[in-house]
Amino acid sequence: MAVYPTKRLRRLRYSPIVRDMICETIVTKKDFIYPLFVVPGKNIKKEVKSMPGNYHMSVDEIVRECKEIQSLGIPAIILFGIPEYKDEVGSGAYDPNGVIQQAIKAIKKEVKDLLVITDVCLCEYTSHGHCGVLKGEEVLNDETVELLVKEAVSHAEAGADIIAPSDMMDGRIGAIRKALDQKGFYKTPILSYAAKYASGYYGPFREAAESTPAFGDRKSHQMDPGNSNEAMREIEDDIEEGADIIMVKPAGPYLDIIYRAKQKFGLPTAAYQVSGEFAMIKAAGKNGCIDEERVMMESLTAIKRAGADMILTYFAKDAAKYLDKTRK
Repeated sequence: MAVYPTKRLRRLRYSPIVRDMICETIVTKKDFIYPLFVVPGKNIKKEVKSMPGNYHMSVDEIVRECKEIQSLGIPAIILFGIPEYKDEVGSGAYDPNGVIQQAIKAIKKEVKDLLVITDVCLCEYTSHGHCGVLKGEEVLNDETVELLVKEAVSHAEAGADIIAPSDMMDGRIGAIRKALDQKGFYKTPILSYAAKYASGYYGPFREAAESTPAFGDRKSHQMDPGNSNEAMREIEDDIEEGADIIMVKPAGPYLDIIYRAKQKFGLPTAAYQVSGEFAMIKAAGKNGCIDEERVMMESLTAIKRAGADMILTYFAKDAAKYLDKTRK
């Protein structure tokens, strides 16, 4: 094997043209899924303080936003709903006339060829902020799954293209797959939050989704940050139950999990660059600590390099504009 000075790895770095030609990982706009927060009302567009450039939007504003998203070349969105009223069983999640169901119908009518993914969970809809039905302070698994099934079917009936359960209840993928098939939605894929960690990076999202738990935490169903083998078991279970796409959340602190999942299962793999990741880069950029655009793209490249085929990111619009500017 050749060694220095015969071998000089820098030879292929001197020319920017050569660097581009041999680049192993290239982020494109087609990699992005953009999260959106839907609220009741009309003509509402209110910025989330901890997430600059992200908003609570009423359905009419969401439709306008989706038209811009499509014009930027971003292929997909994922919807999160904040209902007008919340109760202990999150009934707004599976209301046929709920805010998400209305948004799906409006987007599919007005914005052609934009993929609409819907988050399936109860935390935004429950008065206590937890992801399911409670008995005392315990989140009940099977009773919660029954309601998640109702939510998933209602999203499919409204026209959702992909269903994305994010709750981490045992058995929910199999139950949702069975219900969708029985209702004739056998073509509708399931994107499973298969390895979702009990992370401190979710803080800004919980402000945006108004889903902070009234007590306790979510460690009884979301994963311990120290566990990686458990993530492989969770992912394998979801695949066996019928998941078409798997997801790791958060993304940046769990690149090893993304890599292991892709290497082991080879299934289409998504990663969620969550609100805390986004907010930290934004804040550091605003304070002049980093070059925001450069770190934004570096973080997205790292996620894709680890094995993600698609990236849920609040940077989607900014990154799409950056790619238009730099790759003409």
